[in-house]
Amino acid sequence: MTVCATEMTTTAPLTITTDGAYAARLAGEGEARYPERWTLGGPEPYAVPLPLAQPEEADSEVLPLADGRVLIHRRVADRHAFALLYPSGTYTGPRAAGSGAGPRTGELGLGGIDAEEGLRVRLLPPCPDGSAAYALAVGDEETTVWQVAGHASDGPRRAAVLPGRCSGGVWLDRAGRLLSLDREQDGRVKAVAVDLTRGGVVTPLLQIAEDSDDRLLMAAPDSGLLLIRSDAPGEPRLGWGVLGSARPVRFPECLRLEDAHPFAVQPGQVLMPETCGVALRVGGAGLALWRPADRYVFRLGAPAGWLGTGLWTPEGRLRLPYSTPEVPCGTVGLSQPAAPPPPVHVDPPPKPAARPVPLREAPLG
Repeated sequence: MTVCATEMTTTAPLTITTDGAYAARLAGEGEARYPERWTLGGPEPYAVPLPLAQPEEADSEVLPLADGRVLIHRRVADRHAFALLYPSGTYTGPRAAGSGAGPRTGELGLGGIDAEEGLRVRLLPPCPDGSAAYALAVGDEETTVWQVAGHASDGPRRAAVLPGRCSGGVWLDRAGRLLSLDREQDGRVKAVAVDLTRGGVVTPLLQIAEDSDDRLLMAAPDSGLLLIRSDAPGEPRLGWGVLGSARPVRFPECLRLEDAHPFAVQPGQVLMPETCGVALRVGGAGLALWRPADRYVFRLGAPAGWLGTGLWTPEGRLRLPYSTPEVPCGTVGLSQPAAPPPPVHVDPPPKPAARPVPLREAPLG
């Protein structure tokens, strides 16, 4: 759920809430796009289309909330507008072509942000508390974190203002208080932590080398596991570290994968970062699984129609959403393969005991 002069990221077409109960995407094609909410918390996944009278633009963004509503971000004339969508009864009016029969869609406007020249606005990943939602507005010289849902005031509220251009966006805790951003300043990119409950106080997070670009890709608050991309080893490499640890970041050889992006980390592994399962999207449609304790990566075939994202359960089960003409809304479960035993090193056999040599066979020279 994730740019100019900083980390080039790819985003999956489906965004999942932190608790895995709901997901949302912009479904349809061409000029017939409409928001779609997936319910994943029940025994069987199902999708609910949320079409309005007007189809959505291709650059609109959607974000699911824990109560089942879907936040949408649209560019409307000279503003970035935000609204909450929800099913509210039988849909009888016009709808986007291809959306199919579905409920009437209710819409609650949340205000907007002026679209200043050069300003780029995008939604941040779902907040861990499930009710708040944030957007990142990147200007030429500063970046603003806006809270666009889950607060009492009317319209978006400034939560933090940072000098420099920021990208990324990773939550560091379960309360939605600490947010990591990759900030570009003086020609270098460094991940920083932003405390949204203290007016946006900024503290350094990654300082691997003085002249390196250090970005945070994912974090597991329970274990402290951090997934990092840095050029400190001499080239951009995937690495891992532990939040608050004095041990250095490690860059395993097995993570030297071309075009690899971690998209899910196993939760619930309290103080055990080495045991966390990590899922990576490789080359756009490839799938790989890895654990810090392992020295290799499991390459697996992705299911047909995979939407490029997924969610780990605390028990180590990876759920991958997919959509095909036969199954428009489905998930498939995978388990982390068991690590093979380490190679056994057999000591060389002992030399045979020397036998007495008969005198007639004894060497004489």
